[in-house]
Amino acid sequence: MTRIVLVGAGSAQFGLGTLADIFRSDVLAGSTIVLHDINPTSLARVQQIGQEHIDAHKLNFTLEATTDRREALQGAGFVIISIEIGDRFKLWEQDWKIPLQYGFRQVYGENGGPGGLFHALRITPAILAICRDVMELCPEAWVLNFSNPMSRICTTITQALPDLHLVGLCHEINSLEQHLPQMLGCDFADLEVVAGGLNHFSILVEARYKATGQDAYPDIRAKAPDFFERRERGLFATLLQRFGYLPITTDSHMGEYIQWAHDVVDHEGILQFYAWYKEYCLARAPQEGYSLEHYQRGEQVVPIIEAIVADAALHELAVNVPNDNLIKGLPADIVVEVPALVDGKGVHGIRLEGYPKGFLGLLQNQVAIHELTAEAVLTGSKEAVLQALLVDPVVDKVAPAERMLETILLLQSQYLGYIQ
Repeated sequence: MTRIVLVGAGSAQFGLGTLADIFRSDVLAGSTIVLHDINPTSLARVQQIGQEHIDAHKLNFTLEATTDRREALQGAGFVIISIEIGDRFKLWEQDWKIPLQYGFRQVYGENGGPGGLFHALRITPAILAICRDVMELCPEAWVLNFSNPMSRICTTITQALPDLHLVGLCHEINSLEQHLPQMLGCDFADLEVVAGGLNHFSILVEARYKATGQDAYPDIRAKAPDFFERRERGLFATLLQRFGYLPITTDSHMGEYIQWAHDVVDHEGILQFYAWYKEYCLARAPQEGYSLEHYQRGEQVVPIIEAIVADAALHELAVNVPNDNLIKGLPADIVVEVPALVDGKGVHGIRLEGYPKGFLGLLQNQVAIHELTAEAVLTGSKEAVLQALLVDPVVDKVAPAERMLETILLLQSQYLGYIQ
């Protein structure tokens, strides 16, 4: 019997959406699903909705819930993590706006730039504690992480716990399935695509028409500028024009990593996206009368678990795993986003040959930042935090960076008190 633990299950967007996906799986029928959250009220509501669905559809699943993490992890085969720390949007807005106040032109504040660093310092210790419990209680389990900042979290955990079976998952790759068929006038199933980089900082490396083997990139380069002439695509268009490759995600995400992004991104589109996303997330809390039909994610986590359980070959377009020469020119222990093969032995990243040198240079700018973020989390070193800021391309002033750091450490002392 497979035991699947959902850490952060009190979140309606994650908990109920993931349950909906699991309950549609024939391969996972008979499994025990364990919901874990530190909020007993939201946890109980998700459990109630899940159990009502099991009973109504006479499904062969056992559903448990507990606020005790160690109890939840006992005997787990899979641990899916999607958590945040504290008041998500209040802290996110501090990560975003305080660097702006000190003169640093970051365009967002979640995964890259100073905001991404502060986010990583806040959330990574909690996820590391979960993973240390996994290594003690269920060391053979696969840990599937959805929390951001994906690359920094996973890189830190990989360095601390190199034997952990850890994979990061993100839905951004699905944008290719939305855009390419409309752009090229064919079904996505008729295309072979290869994408990779860092999470939220990734490009379409290769695209071909399956029937003929013909390179689809000439068509993409010709048609993409007109197709993407809409909100939140200014940096997107610049990267395509100057580097020759199609980004996977939008200006808000890509722009966090690039020092000149502020001049070309669609700022109005980023602000509108954030306002929409905040409202969307806050409206996803479980409501009376809701059922799992309201929460369908369609993420890749369930097919990956199915492939491991059934030892069935599965090709995944994007997973986040340690580099280990998957992208030549990046260190082995930084976590990269690449395609993968999945089977009964686990998740195996696929090497990207001939990665474009120009975009590789942008990725290489992030290496020291990731390494210093990991050092800061694992040692509590304020010196490492400041160095992580000062090697970031977005940070171009020393004294303001020092003052910004002091402000963040004071405002977020509840979560960053370990930084000394």
